[in-house]
Amino acid sequence: MDIISSLNNIGLSINESKIYYALIKMGENKAGEISKKLGFNRTTTYDLLQKLIDKGLIAYSINSKTKYFKASNPQQLYNFIKEKEILVEQTLPFLKKEYNNSDSENNILLYKGYKGIKTVFEDIINSLKPKEINRVFDSEGQFTEKMPFFSPHFIKSLEKKKINVKHLVREGIDIKPSKTTQVKYLKNEKISNATIDVYSDKTLLILWEEKPNAVLIQNKSLAELMKYYFEQIWKK
Repeated sequence: MDIISSLNNIGLSINESKIYYALIKMGENKAGEISKKLGFNRTTTYDLLQKLIDKGLIAYSINSKTKYFKASNPQQLYNFIKEKEILVEQTLPFLKKEYNNSDSENNILLYKGYKGIKTVFEDIINSLKPKEINRVFDSEGQFTEKMPFFSPHFIKSLEKKKINVKHLVREGIDIKPSKTTQVKYLKNEKISNATIDVYSDKTLLILWEEKPNAVLIQNKSLAELMKYYFEQIWKK
């Protein structure tokens, strides 16, 4: 497991993650030893240590006028995340009030990288009500393969909100559907790195390249047309 990447995804910078993980493994230690271990200069190390102290993820003691730093119990990561959730909950009503949604009936948005892909998958969850359907064309299983930490969260969210999924998959592909997903297999020899999700009034195209990209089109006429084509294929 890539601990540094996981900590980075939680909200720490890469260098903060390296220092926190180093202290987890090293135990209580001086800033100079941490600098040597990671190859950081002292100024950078002290700046990063202070940021981690501010986040409540490390603490220090003083012995003979020397500071010794120690990682907090990893359980503190939950509190770190919870504090962010509370801030979002407090801020969200104000942001929603100010949000200008006047052009939302006809938007084309481009998302880049894995964080962008997370955003569009979260949009699927947020846009659909219980029992509504996300229709998926031509998945090769890239989602669970390329995003193994996020995909279980997404699947659980589908199940929790009771969002239905209709999934057209190339024959021979092994996918890990949610409990609310129906799968139909197509005799199609063409391998594709593209998938299409159609939900609500939106059509989402994802290109699973080395750095994935997504195009999200919010247009009711297009979404209705894509749903019609999907259902014609589904019935065969």
